[in-house]
Amino acid sequence: MAESIVIIGAGIAGLGSAMALASKGRDITIVDRDPPPPSNVETAFETWERKGVTQLRHSHVFLGCLVTLIRKKHPQLHAMLRDAGAREITFEESMPISLRPNYQKSEDDIDMAFLFSRRTTLEYVMRNYVETLPGVRFVTNTRVKRILTTREKGNTTVSSVIIERDDTANEELAGDIIIDATGRNSVIVDALREQGVQIDEEKSPAGILYFTRHYRLKPGYDEPPRDSTPGAGDLGYIKFGVFAADNRHFSITLAVPEIENKLRAATVDPSIFDAICMKIPGTARWVDLQRAEPVTKVFGMGNLFNVWRRFVQNNEPTILNFFAVGDSAIRTNPLYGRGCSSAVLHAHLLADILNSTSDPRQRALDFDKMASRDLRPFWNAIVKQDLGAIRRAQNEQKSGYEPRWKARMIKSFAEDAVGPATRSDLSVYRAIMKGFHMLETPTTWLKNPMIIGKVLLTWATPKSFKSALYPPKLGPDRAEMLSSLGINA
Repeated sequence: MAESIVIIGAGIAGLGSAMALASKGRDITIVDRDPPPPSNVETAFETWERKGVTQLRHSHVFLGCLVTLIRKKHPQLHAMLRDAGAREITFEESMPISLRPNYQKSEDDIDMAFLFSRRTTLEYVMRNYVETLPGVRFVTNTRVKRILTTREKGNTTVSSVIIERDDTANEELAGDIIIDATGRNSVIVDALREQGVQIDEEKSPAGILYFTRHYRLKPGYDEPPRDSTPGAGDLGYIKFGVFAADNRHFSITLAVPEIENKLRAATVDPSIFDAICMKIPGTARWVDLQRAEPVTKVFGMGNLFNVWRRFVQNNEPTILNFFAVGDSAIRTNPLYGRGCSSAVLHAHLLADILNSTSDPRQRALDFDKMASRDLRPFWNAIVKQDLGAIRRAQNEQKSGYEPRWKARMIKSFAEDAVGPATRSDLSVYRAIMKGFHMLETPTTWLKNPMIIGKVLLTWATPKSFKSALYPPKLGPDRAEMLSSLGINA
């Protein structure tokens, strides 16, 4: 008899889980607290309320690993996303302009395409696709009130959930497998802990607040050219990124360190947000009032942490037939754009495991092991980057601060070795981007003697010989920016 699966949450992780599992004749019920989407992508962007998805109107991107998975395993969805206006930026289009004249295509390059779109469009299209899959049904406007478990022979097993709909009394919904895909604000884990389930959790601060505003290109105007002006960067006291989207929309995200109290308090003001963008060359040409107009307020998001949860202790599962997918189990700083890709990859790992064995204990152990193997290296790298960024932001506020030798070397390696090497050597850029797109671990390129040799040779080259390989100045220093905004440092 085919398994029945209850997925709690209809965001990217929940939809990705349904996509991965809708085979083998399974009966899948997706329970979501929010209403179904409106009738089209524009109305969805303007009116769809998703109280369970705090990041709904922040910038999003699908990395190459996810674009490739969708293209190969879900070609209908790939076509639907493109038809809805989602933008696929190829490896060649995204590479530094200095590499384009001598570009020689590799068969792997197709796997390093970005897919840009508004989050509402991504969810809208993915949901329409999932609704076509066999054995899948949605139960909307419904809350999960309780998780029911049984205890036998020392094992805690999830058996069903109690749901509450707007128009009916509470009812029990049974499932052979229960999946928590409710995201960063999940209360399911706490509910299980209250029942005595041991869940290990590692937590590390992201150190930033996240601010996003959406814009639309005016009739007759196109996006700025993809040239040497960086569309993303880190000024120390603020990070910025431009995200192309669907149907002539784009968004800009500004990430402000938590320690920058006055700046982060001011950035939520639309006039301040736009003023900051106008001081940064990589964003100013996008928000020029001749080219584009803002179409939303500034959306803010805080309380950001990198979180890793495990449901295995001492090589024994702490709960059976229950799996947390995406942000419910593995959460990363949204600045790096890996959340959606990680969530869907996580879901497909689960599907592979459920397809390979029916033993509940082995399923739990394998899911923990595979997540650690395939996703943990990226989580570790982000934690390390965030802790370094927090230190740099703190140092920005120290008058006369001089970094130590190690810090200077790390900065020099990034700016004088890795950066110029990626702009001058296609093989170096390709190797590093495979890690960025989650096709390899983020440190694989460091173990390649040929690649690291080229990077070190670039580092040893005098700056005067590689001056053309440095980007233009990203933007004003902290004091100049704060002064221009009328903020006292």
